[in-house]
Amino acid sequence: MIQHMKYTHTRTPGFFFAWLSALFVLALCQPVLAQNNKAAACPAVLQHTVERLQDEKPQNLCQYAGKVVVVVNTASFCGFTPQYKSLEELHARYKDKGLVVLGFPSNDFSQEPENNKKIADFCENTYGVKFPMFSKTAVRGSDASPLFKQLTQITETAPKWNFYKYMISRDGKTVQSFNSTTDPLSKTFLAEVDKLVAVPSP
Repeated sequence: MIQHMKYTHTRTPGFFFAWLSALFVLALCQPVLAQNNKAAACPAVLQHTVERLQDEKPQNLCQYAGKVVVVVNTASFCGFTPQYKSLEELHARYKDKGLVVLGFPSNDFSQEPENNKKIADFCENTYGVKFPMFSKTAVRGSDASPLFKQLTQITETAPKWNFYKYMISRDGKTVQSFNSTTDPLSKTFLAEVDKLVAVPSP
C-alpha cells in the first residue's frame, strides 16, 4: 500500500507537466484552427484578391463571405450605364439585410476607355455610387480575371455585354446570371434577391 502511494506521488509531477504542455500546445493551435475555420467558411467563388478602384489597394473578396453578392461588369459610356443608379439603390436598400453589390469596370466592349481614377470620379459624381468598385477588369475570354472565369464556368455563360450580373448566395453554392437588360430593381431580379437574403448566413 505504501509502495503504491509512493509510485503515485513520484508520477504526479510528470503527469502535471505533461498536462500543462498539452494545454500550451492547444492554446498555440487555437489561432490556426480559427483561421482555418474562417478560410473554410469563405466560398470558393469569393476566394480572390482584387484591387479597389479608388486606390488600387488589394482587397480579399472573402470579406463578403456570408452575404448575398451581386457581381456586375460596368462601363461609363453604355446605354445601360444608368443602371448604376439602380445598383446603388439596390445596395442601399438591402445592405442591412446582408447584400452587397460589387462593380467591376471593363473595356471588353469598348465602352470604358478611362483609367481607374476617372472611372471612380465618374461613378461617385454622376451616380453617387457607394457600393464597392474595383479596378478595370477583363471579364471574358482568355484574358478574363480569375473571378469572372470562375463565374463563367459555374453559370456556363460569360458576360454578353456591359452590366451583366451574377447573383451569389450566402454559401456560394448557388450562382445565377442575369443579362444586361434586367434592371437591378426589376421585379424578376428583386424576387431572387428576396429569396436569397431570407436565407440565414451559414
